[in-house]
Amino acid sequence: MKCLGIDYGTTSVKAALFDENLNQITVNSRDYTLISKGDRVEFPANNYIDIFKDLLTEIKSDNDVDCLAIDTQCETLILTDEFGNPVRNAIVWLDNRATKEAEEIEKYFGRKKVYEITGQPEITATWPACKLLWVKNNEPEIWAKTKKVFLLEDYLLYKLTGKFVTEKTLQSSTIYFDIKKGEWWKEMLDYIGVGEDMLPSLLDSGKYVGDYDGIKVVTSGMDQVAGAIGAGVIKKGIVSEMTGTTMVVFVPTDKIPEYNIDSIVPCHYNYDGTYVLLSWSPTAGMALKWFKEAFFKEKKMYELDEMAEKIAIGSDGVTFLPYLCGSTMPKYNPDARGSFTGLTTEHTPAHFVRSIMESISCMLKASLDYLNVPVSEIRAMGGGANSSLWCDMKANLTGKSLVTLKNKETACLGSAILAGVGAGAFESVEKAAENIKTDKVYKPNGKDFSKVYENFEKYDSILNIRR
Repeated sequence: MKCLGIDYGTTSVKAALFDENLNQITVNSRDYTLISKGDRVEFPANNYIDIFKDLLTEIKSDNDVDCLAIDTQCETLILTDEFGNPVRNAIVWLDNRATKEAEEIEKYFGRKKVYEITGQPEITATWPACKLLWVKNNEPEIWAKTKKVFLLEDYLLYKLTGKFVTEKTLQSSTIYFDIKKGEWWKEMLDYIGVGEDMLPSLLDSGKYVGDYDGIKVVTSGMDQVAGAIGAGVIKKGIVSEMTGTTMVVFVPTDKIPEYNIDSIVPCHYNYDGTYVLLSWSPTAGMALKWFKEAFFKEKKMYELDEMAEKIAIGSDGVTFLPYLCGSTMPKYNPDARGSFTGLTTEHTPAHFVRSIMESISCMLKASLDYLNVPVSEIRAMGGGANSSLWCDMKANLTGKSLVTLKNKETACLGSAILAGVGAGAFESVEKAAENIKTDKVYKPNGKDFSKVYENFEKYDSILNIRR
């Protein structure tokens, strides 16, 4: 059986086809451009399905497809009439127009109550509850026409199968989904004026929905959950870190941590009914790319690795704070800024490169220490996983084995696995994941990074102060 996994990102969509042994047969992609003006970010809703069908047609021209599942970003909101026709553009998850509504909801419910029911420690303008309240308050003519409320995966499933369904991981950050009970939070729905009949039926991940053009269509998971499944992060003690533009640390857990007024780490619903902590930092690989583009535009990324390898551990005293876009987790400070400290006339650009890589590795350790869960192995994803030097740093700094993966399209693979489970190709996610192929293993090898982390924490405590 051939299983298609689709990862529908914010500005691009990838589709990868796999056989029953999880060997990748083909991968295709499409880019698209959002409509952005100020704090408003939109996209024509019907274009989402048109792009998908175009991509599927291309894949099917050379391959048979037996089943598919689509993972998407969580908070992109699509409003339609009773027949599923959009009544306005999709409001993309990046949209921040609903600031006033977020403040209103926070004042009424309080952060503690929202966290204890939904797992979200903050109430922000990006959450669908706030967006819905904004539409109700500001576009009454649109609100009057709204009969169905979709998130992106739901909308695609509806257009493919005619079934008005969703899956639970996708709803985690709506703040109207109760992650403990796995059902809609009626009190929040009543407050924002949404009836349960306007929302899709709740399904688990990996459930068969219906057929499209002879293909079995199955529920997937939110993009981070699909990516974790594709990386084999399905056992206790195994976590993942993705060093791309940002850094995302994905930590499965059996329980929702107690509310902590100082924490903004969200707890999401996981594919198997347990939970997951998601820690993220806005600047990771972006910092290295910024340095390259600003000072070494002609060099390739691997050449920066070669520069950094010639410098001793600790960058001869240079420490970088990677807050080019502020700090989020474990310290929240949007006003924080990046800096190099400890400079002398003897330092070279290679010292700066190495210090950037060391600081991102320190950020990984800081996140894991803050989350405070048992970790036996880290699965590495994103562009950072291509750097042996960086992986070695992370293994030694965290004291954990770090494993890279043969297949880099982990979200597509995770969705393909869920598609196969729903279509009967795989007994379970766990059984299918036995075929996920790892690549390199980096073990702590005695290199002493203690001074590196000590300097990072010292300068971080001095300079990362919210004013």
